[in-house]
Amino acid sequence: MKIIAVYHNKGGVGKTTTVVNLAAALRKKGKRILVIDLDSQANTTFATGLIKFDDEEFDDIRDNNILQVLQSEEFYPIQEIARKSQFNNPEIDVLPSHIDLMQYETELNQLDYSRLILIEKLEEVKDIYDFVLIDTPPSLNLYARIALITADYLIIPSDLKPFANQGLVNIKDFVKKIDGFRRQIKRSPLEVLGVLACKISTNVRFVQSTLRNRMEVIKQRYNFKIMETIIYDRDDLAKCAEKIQILENKEIAVPISVLDFKPDSASAQEFELLAMEVLQKTGMK
Repeated sequence: MKIIAVYHNKGGVGKTTTVVNLAAALRKKGKRILVIDLDSQANTTFATGLIKFDDEEFDDIRDNNILQVLQSEEFYPIQEIARKSQFNNPEIDVLPSHIDLMQYETELNQLDYSRLILIEKLEEVKDIYDFVLIDTPPSLNLYARIALITADYLIIPSDLKPFANQGLVNIKDFVKKIDGFRRQIKRSPLEVLGVLACKISTNVRFVQSTLRNRMEVIKQRYNFKIMETIIYDRDDLAKCAEKIQILENKEIAVPISVLDFKPDSASAQEFELLAMEVLQKTGMK
């Protein structure tokens, strides 16, 4: 089982889009997938269609999400909390998040085992999944630490714009500190698969000149590898996430992966390429 954290400390760079569609692409290649949402904004939980209620009275996730998994050593195993998501065919399993995660961070920080509990609980399902993809908050908080301590690999999605690039300095320092903790618990250093260019303009002039320059900056100035795949900013990616259906005169969100929405689209092909690159770099091809 390979565990991949998808992290950047800047929001809006395509983390959730990367997580859910990479999960879909890997699943279509026959891999057994678990997605973990460790962000209190619960974007991945929404993106995989697990939130069906439009009134908090019908919230069926509050008492069964990643928070309970992290709070309890003995109870709430992953197999009990993970849910089947039909946003992709075949289905994937998703460990949902909830906004309550935000208010319990201080409490969890005081628990000695909070940084290690996810490692232990994932060990119990290591024969059930081939890949675990962790979506992370755009911050340097406890949940981001847990994700990077737990993961084997790191993908850093970025739109390669100046603010995102400046954040790479923080990420490098963050990973260095995480690796220090990993050494204490006898885990090997986190392997950075690279910066994944995301939400990239399809403008021909931009792609031929500006994009090349920005990618070179990542390698030269920040000393990060660049992943071979590029995820461009295309309408299909937005439309598949916003898909709805009408049930009893109500609009119900039914997001689906871009590989199901338009299998022959350029976006679907890009995520297929990303999946193949990940399989190769993690030795799972």
